[in-house]
Amino acid sequence: APLSGSPAMYGGDEVSAIVIDVGSYSCKAGYAGDDTPKSVFPSVVGSIEQAEDTDEAKPEKEADSASDPKNGSKPMDVDKAKTKRKFYVGQELEFRRDHMEVISPMKDGTVMDWDVVDNIWNHAFRRRLLINPEEHPMLIAEPSINSAQQREKAAELMFEKYKVPALFLAKNAVLTSFASGRATSLVVDSGGGSTVVSAVHDGYVLQKSVATSPIGGEFLTDCMMKSLESKGVVIRPRYSFKKKEVSPGDYKVVDLDFPNTTDSYRLYHMRAIASDIKETVCRVPDTPFDEVAYANVPTTSYELPDGQTIEVGAARFKIPDILFNPFLSQTIPGIDGFGDSTSIRGLPRMVLESVNRCDVDIRKELLSSILVKTLIPVLHCYFSLHTPIFLVAHHQFCS
Repeated sequence: APLSGSPAMYGGDEVSAIVIDVGSYSCKAGYAGDDTPKSVFPSVVGSIEQAEDTDEAKPEKEADSASDPKNGSKPMDVDKAKTKRKFYVGQELEFRRDHMEVISPMKDGTVMDWDVVDNIWNHAFRRRLLINPEEHPMLIAEPSINSAQQREKAAELMFEKYKVPALFLAKNAVLTSFASGRATSLVVDSGGGSTVVSAVHDGYVLQKSVATSPIGGEFLTDCMMKSLESKGVVIRPRYSFKKKEVSPGDYKVVDLDFPNTTDSYRLYHMRAIASDIKETVCRVPDTPFDEVAYANVPTTSYELPDGQTIEVGAARFKIPDILFNPFLSQTIPGIDGFGDSTSIRGLPRMVLESVNRCDVDIRKELLSSILVKTLIPVLHCYFSLHTPIFLVAHHQFCS
């Protein structure tokens, strides 16, 4: 049922609605009406396969083995069926554990693993907000490209497991538009796993206008990591070393050996460092990136956790510009690209495609009301209509 603007009343008490948004990079949870979320934590989780050792399982295995002694695979199948995943969410993920994989519930902006989402929701309710979901109406922010099956699964979990009294699923683009006080706008949502451009008209997403790209913040982080590796920079995860004092004020880095650490956990921590480098030194260039023009730009220093100091030059402009010119990713050693790179459009092209799919009568209004939802600084300024492709669009639609 839709949520009203005022808090609901249950048992004579005023109860605020809960808003929760599980993205490809982070989960945001809080109370409706607040300016900011109460809690923000990673939407990836740690997972360790564990075998269930219950009293009920033992006679079941014995009975299966006795019923078909020639079938040697039967007990193995039962063992496999009795394994379960132990999840570590939020701060629990930061502690290194043997054989712990880091997994994400999202792929290309949509949910692929509902067990993980369930654990993220439970963590948000019980450990972060400290609320009983049975006592609060719930608003879930969903991707603009969400399918009916995914909406049904979300509703099933909320009503049958968490027993929420009321539920409303709102599309991200609509919430972004309403947050800016507009019922009609063109929303550019560049998140961790993908970038989505959606037209919102009178409070509804025009589904035919939705344009998507697999380029997001995580891909730019990988580009930064590969760019540094190609220059011989070694990024040590924080758990893999310690600093030992050899003399007053002088420290030596000592490597720690954890042979049972998974590749995904190591990569998770390396990406965290590369992401901080990206956020610290990178900026969107004022003009389209060109190797020759930016060859002599001043470098920026960054100190790694192990004490190394690195210098980042032209890459700090090239990597953000991949959002606008995806072909630049092919110039970074170690980046595989996207197969058919010609099908990957930059942001300006995605904006024009989205607008062109809409009715002619609202195109001018959409181009005059572009909302950029991203954590990338200065990206908003890039949409100030100084880009040639926008000049063409405004001449076509707004003159």
